[in-house]
Amino acid sequence: MRLSALFLLALPLSLLAQTPSASQPLPNGLQVTASGVTVQITALRDDVLRVRATHTATLPEDASWAVLPAARTASVPVVAEPNGFHTAALKVSLDSTLRLIVSDLAGRVLQQDAEPITWHNTGFRIAKQKDPADHFFGLGDKPGPLDRAGQSFTMWNTDSFGFQESTDPIYKSIPFFINLRSGRALGVLFDNTWRTYFDFGHQDPNQYTFTAPNGPADYYLLYGPTPKQVVETYAWLTGPTPLPPLWSLGFQQSRYSYTPETKVIEIADRLRADHIPADAIYLDIDYQEKNRPFTVDAVTFPHFSQMVQDLAKKNFHTIVITDLHIAKLPNAGYAPYDSGTAGDHFVKNPDGSTYVGPVWPGPSVFPDFTRKASRDWWGTLYKGFAGQGVAGFWNDMNEPAVFTYPTKTMPDNIQHRIDEPGFQPRTATHLEIHNIFGMENSRGTYEGLLALQPNQRPFVLTRASYAGGQRYAATWTGDNSSTWNHLRMTVPQIVNLGLSGFAMSGADVGGFAGSPSPDLLTKWLEVAAFQPIDRDHAAKGTRDHEPWVDGPAHLAIRRRYIEERYRLMPYLYTVTEEMSRTGLPIDRPLFLEFPNATTDGHPLDLDAGSEFLFGPSLLIAPNPSPEEVAPYEVHLPPGVWYDYWTGDKLDRRTQTGVRDLEIRDAVVPNKPILVTPTLADLPVYVREGTILPIAPLTQSTSEKPAGPLTLRVYSGQNCAGDIYQDDGISFAFRSASFYRVHLTCSENPDGTLALHIGAPEGTFKPWWNQLRIEAYGWTPKSKQATTNQGTRPLQQSGKAWALTIPATSAATDLTLR
Repeated sequence: MRLSALFLLALPLSLLAQTPSASQPLPNGLQVTASGVTVQITALRDDVLRVRATHTATLPEDASWAVLPAARTASVPVVAEPNGFHTAALKVSLDSTLRLIVSDLAGRVLQQDAEPITWHNTGFRIAKQKDPADHFFGLGDKPGPLDRAGQSFTMWNTDSFGFQESTDPIYKSIPFFINLRSGRALGVLFDNTWRTYFDFGHQDPNQYTFTAPNGPADYYLLYGPTPKQVVETYAWLTGPTPLPPLWSLGFQQSRYSYTPETKVIEIADRLRADHIPADAIYLDIDYQEKNRPFTVDAVTFPHFSQMVQDLAKKNFHTIVITDLHIAKLPNAGYAPYDSGTAGDHFVKNPDGSTYVGPVWPGPSVFPDFTRKASRDWWGTLYKGFAGQGVAGFWNDMNEPAVFTYPTKTMPDNIQHRIDEPGFQPRTATHLEIHNIFGMENSRGTYEGLLALQPNQRPFVLTRASYAGGQRYAATWTGDNSSTWNHLRMTVPQIVNLGLSGFAMSGADVGGFAGSPSPDLLTKWLEVAAFQPIDRDHAAKGTRDHEPWVDGPAHLAIRRRYIEERYRLMPYLYTVTEEMSRTGLPIDRPLFLEFPNATTDGHPLDLDAGSEFLFGPSLLIAPNPSPEEVAPYEVHLPPGVWYDYWTGDKLDRRTQTGVRDLEIRDAVVPNKPILVTPTLADLPVYVREGTILPIAPLTQSTSEKPAGPLTLRVYSGQNCAGDIYQDDGISFAFRSASFYRVHLTCSENPDGTLALHIGAPEGTFKPWWNQLRIEAYGWTPKSKQATTNQGTRPLQQSGKAWALTIPATSAATDLTLR
């Protein structure tokens, strides 16, 4: 019988015996025991609650792989009330059956238990009342629509080659979601590492539930009220994505596999010869000797170290795959196996012997990443590659994938010997550890690289992870397919990953499994130019995926979008730095910036198809049915927008404003724009009030741009912008070696446009000596600008009025007339 069916047969313990409850007020909350069940609710902040429950004598161990210790142990005082308490933001109450109700101080219910927690042996189910207006987002890169309402999901990291829209589970388990109801947002993190289940009204349209077969009943409630506040609070709880090296934002070329080393050099040289900007080249498992991690095939890569150095001279960063399975090779001089065995670093069978499973190298053993000492040992294995100049590392197959079927992973009874600060030393089965195995693998890699190169930002890419794994690695959506539907799926997958903490993410451009048609590869490269990680990757046996493979016409389009990504690099890096502080993702749903864009509070994204925001200011509008030729609708949020490519002003407040290219309808309030798709065009729009930094084109992020930094000023409400720069590689920014400027603009009653460029913060000197100002959506009267240095003429440049001024170390004020 399925576990969910057992739960339906089980009655809440509180209904089996109505015994008196015992309530214990806490300085930061409340603990109540009734009928053998204990529920503890504590306030970590005024807007963050933690709920723990047990049907045994004591609460489970207070430890977490996901939640930062400082957040987990945070506390604020509460004001006691009958049956509950309140904070400065939330009101909490428990009824006589221990059903929890949380509301805001105005009495609006944010979440309400549909029934008391239901227990069955070690398992339990938590059920909440679901409102028809509820929408759900998050859970990482689960395939399917952006909104999870009406669906159900399993958390169990799975090697899912060729997954489809209905496939579940896939590679990651991120048990965090945002419930959006009538414009108010509540985040929920269910911190249980076992094989958990989420149902958002699939089985019962009046409930959403989360269920576990074992482990702690331990979850966190994060109140907004805006979704942006929830995302920032989740970063406070589990940690933001660290600032990555600048080069990782450049175009990345990959394949399974580029071999021999002459092929790698050929690819690099062709990228430069065809003037396709690029920053990284990946080496998949065939660079290794017989697929053994931390080896190099001396036959096909006889000059590996020199190759890495030669690529670096051409401004390419080499990223190599380092899978976690270690070939079982006793007495063969294979150092990873020998040193791992000597240190007792591998997971065990129940009888204490080392577990051995088949993977790419053949019989393999697996590090026990739940032991800090074993993670530290794993990190030392990178010393050779780091010393040779390898710039990044790719942790694949870490669900963990094992070539045994049908489970495709370790047996449930494999033993993990937890020996970790913050945890009680104990042995756990794989059922408990499976979902964090990939995260702790990437953690060992990240921390090992920091130990080897303390002042160099690591770049680690992981396939599997858990909540909080964004602290250690970027990710991608796994082994997708070369189909139009998979191109369409990348947007909700990457957006939901960003809402789940993984802001540095991407999808294999062109699709991993299969061969994309020329048009599909072109459209995919267009969209990927506006995603956090832009990596073109392909499987063995598929046709070539490189940008040049389909002739000059396709190459010209593909190169144009990659070039635009590099021109936007000052903006992208500024957004990325914001991500590293706040947790706000690079790719965002529309409702994150426009939570009140609809009259009934439903997310605008539900109307908008495949639209998403690239940072706060750019709206990308790919075709929701990208293989179709029929016109499609673009739903711009209310306000004024600008066409990124033409500078045309699109005023959503009036019935004026027609885009010159491919738009057949005027822009009117609450009416979509109709776009006729073409192969070469991807609609991109700029939010009014944006000050957008644009760089001269370079062939890599290591190349110094030649010319001024352009500031495109798009006139409108709340006009402001930021620029952030640093050396792009080190941690010197932590010691004020950075450059940060805040800019504002306003249109005055006399028709002039005022621009304020703040004094730079930090000690880092950026590459530009001049600033080119381009003003859009504004018409001058005298065609002059008054600056600190005097009066200068304005020149018309397309739809903009422009001038160039010196960049200074002081604040600058300009008035455009």
